[in-house]
Amino acid sequence: MSATPGVPAPAARSAARAHRPVLRAGVRIGPPLLRGPRTVHLIRHPVTGAVSEVGTREHFVISRLDGTRNLDDLAPEYAARFGRRLAEESWNRLLGLLGARGLLEGAPDPPPPAHPAPDVTFWRGTRRMVADADATTARLHRALRPLLHPAVQLPLLAAVSVMALVLAVHAAELGHGAAVLIRDPVVLGAAALFLWFSITVHELAHGVAAQHFGGHVAEIGLRWRFPAAMLYCTVDDYLFIPGRRARLVIAGAGAYVNLVLLLPFGIWWSTLPATDPARPLLAGLLLLGGIQALSNLVPLPPLDGYRMLGHLLGTAHLAPETRTYLALRRAGSEAASAYPRRARLIYTAYGAGSVLLILLAVTGTCAAALLLLA
Repeated sequence: MSATPGVPAPAARSAARAHRPVLRAGVRIGPPLLRGPRTVHLIRHPVTGAVSEVGTREHFVISRLDGTRNLDDLAPEYAARFGRRLAEESWNRLLGLLGARGLLEGAPDPPPPAHPAPDVTFWRGTRRMVADADATTARLHRALRPLLHPAVQLPLLAAVSVMALVLAVHAAELGHGAAVLIRDPVVLGAAALFLWFSITVHELAHGVAAQHFGGHVAEIGLRWRFPAAMLYCTVDDYLFIPGRRARLVIAGAGAYVNLVLLLPFGIWWSTLPATDPARPLLAGLLLLGGIQALSNLVPLPPLDGYRMLGHLLGTAHLAPETRTYLALRRAGSEAASAYPRRARLIYTAYGAGSVLLILLAVTGTCAAALLLLA
């Protein structure tokens, strides 16, 4: 009698149960991330760089695919963790999915993800500037490595913190200095050039920090929105770097370096007498540079502070998931009640905090404009 179509033969089912799959060498699995009502893990292919998203149950199985376990070995562990036995159908489906994505040893590589051609015009666009961004930042890291030692960075961090505190205390003087600076076109042009250079160093700092923690820099290029143009540096695997501290440092490295670049000007400004004509010009530069650095730490997309908050909370796509949850809650949908308590607290707090931050930013901008006009 022939086998029923669609139903595996007993020999095939036996072989599937006895199979001890091995996860492909180089596959990287990220930490747990809250995304909507679920906790997910990201998995990165070592060759194509394609990223897949799996739930906690799939991650439990995938993280144990070391060639020493089959379904009968994993089923008791799975039952002890989740209160139900791993079904053979689920096991076969998961292995099929991993094989199709090239994540198992011996599976063929899937085609690389398609990237749409960049829309480059005179008014806006991006252009790759370095052939091998990872090698370039690796050379920078080797040259700067002695400066990254804690014996250098801890005193530097303390000095930057003191400078930020002193500048906050003298905010009124800095505001007056900015008004003086804006009325001097030559000095204003020099300040603008310095701030543009600071943005370039900001981007490279992300790449050097990623190299320091074992990350990979995918691209260094130029992005322009006429008439402004600035460098960008893309770290494509920082979500897979182990250690929350490392991910926070990579995200915050740019703003930190911006403040370090201001440190000599802050020392110079603090040593000048109040009557020195250079003091208000330096005060204006410090205000503009401080705003440039610290505004990047605001936890709103696409700023670095938004990424840092996501790492700190262990969340993925914090802003869009917040909008989704709040929309469900306003509509009275039952889907909102499916969110765990931690997700409800995070999304509600971030939604309220975002509105407050936007109001403060608008108020501060209007107050600064009125002050400069006056």
